Amino acid sequence: MKDLFDTAGLTTTYGSAIFADHVPTQTAAAVAALEAAGYAVVGKTNLHEFAYGTTSENPHYGTVPNPAAPGRIAGGSSGGNAAALLLGEADSTLGTDSGGSVRIPSACCGTVGFKPTYGLVSLAGCFPLAPSFDHAGPMARDVAGCVEAMRVFGVEPAPLSSLAELRVGVLWLDEADPLVRERVAEAAALLPGARPAELPFPRTSRAFQREVADVHCELYEEHRELYGDDVAVKIERCLAVTDGEYEAALRALSEFREQGAALLDGLDLLLTPTLPCVAPPVGLGDLTLRDRLTLFTFPFNMLGTPAIALPCGPAEDGLPASVQLVGAGGDDGLVLAAALLLERALAARP
Repeated sequence: MKDLFDTAGLTTTYGSAIFADHVPTQTAAAVAALEAAGYAVVGKTNLHEFAYGTTSENPHYGTVPNPAAPGRIAGGSSGGNAAALLLGEADSTLGTDSGGSVRIPSACCGTVGFKPTYGLVSLAGCFPLAPSFDHAGPMARDVAGCVEAMRVFGVEPAPLSSLAELRVGVLWLDEADPLVRERVAEAAALLPGARPAELPFPRTSRAFQREVADVHCELYEEHRELYGDDVAVKIERCLAVTDGEYEAALRALSEFREQGAALLDGLDLLLTPTLPCVAPPVGLGDLTLRDRLTLFTFPFNMLGTPAIALPCGPAEDGLPASVQLVGAGGDDGLVLAAALLLERALAARP
């Protein structure tokens, strides 16, 4: 379990020095549901402090290694989950995703991560980042691992016998590095109904920042010296968002949701790169990387739609590229079914 979920009797730090000795008395609802279904918590995984970052370079508990690419970031904020999967320390993990935090580590490490429809998996007992953007979802070494976990939350793969049945809009390939673009285009070619589509990138994240400010304002005022530098910089930026900026952001968010709904109304799925690049080197920092690493993931936190990241072959420096499949809100079963078929098709390539 990502150490953002409360686990009764087990230290739960939220990646923060403030909560270094915090031992909850109750277990988070999603964790309890998985335990009731037969899953067992074998450990808590390190993360970017307070889940506010894309690199999992944590000044309090150390940098999460990337077992697939030493010297590269594991991605964040659920980086410890992806690393634990690669090292065989867990068969399935539960992460959170507010701007890509399940999918970014999955892409960096060559694993699979699923962000369900907003609200489908309870976040009760999980420390919030930006509540209307926060999602909880499973990570695994393959799509089947995510499917099994989602069954606990009442989701079954939709009946789907062939990728040819799907109308798929392909987005944003030109924004990716050359080999990532090539690998994702090859994945798209495995879906006969895939065709280019257009969706503008969202114009603002001020609504997200205002929610972060609301979560952290009192805690930050009391414990400023215990926040890591990169998270402190971001919290300061969040606290500086004005009411006018927030109101304009809400209008832009509403407009973007209308655009997303209109696009998905004529399609079954969207297909994009998960990241525009392979896992970057350690040491660049989240302040440098976050805009690029969230480019293709954050839009679907704004929409609240289900999205899955799965590896699609080697790209720059021989590191894994990742393809993202996205469905309309509530179409979680369709996204999972399509991912199972696409994973199989990718594995069958010469």
